[in-house]
Amino acid sequence: MATEDASDRAESLSESERRALHEVELGLEWLQRAQGCLIEFHHATGHGMDHLYQAEMHLRECGYDDLADAVRNDLLPHGVVDEDRWSYDVLEDFQSTLLTATVALERRTRQEVADGRRHVAERRQEREWKERADRR
Repeated sequence: MATEDASDRAESLSESERRALHEVELGLEWLQRAQGCLIEFHHATGHGMDHLYQAEMHLRECGYDDLADAVRNDLLPHGVVDEDRWSYDVLEDFQSTLLTATVALERRTRQEVADGRRHVAERRQEREWKERADRR
């Protein structure tokens, strides 16, 4: 929980500091959304490969061994980026590199600029809109 001093510090931020902090927070939020897209990509790829695995068996049952072999030998073992990297590799690499580094930078920025306070820009906007609504 933010202390009163942290709240006071957040209120005293310059407009430039507030914008900078907000952009870092938004950058992290968009990368978190990208992680969600990669998770969806990973699951969709897995489902597609499961269907190809089923197709291999059905093709073989129908006597299309060459097609079944192509699925088994060329498609199922193939990675999504190159021949070796599967979708979970891409997801894990993203999470352990760019996403992890951005989370650390966002926390550091928040701590150094606003004493750890989150969503400073949004809190200010909320307060201004509530005050404006009370003016009628």
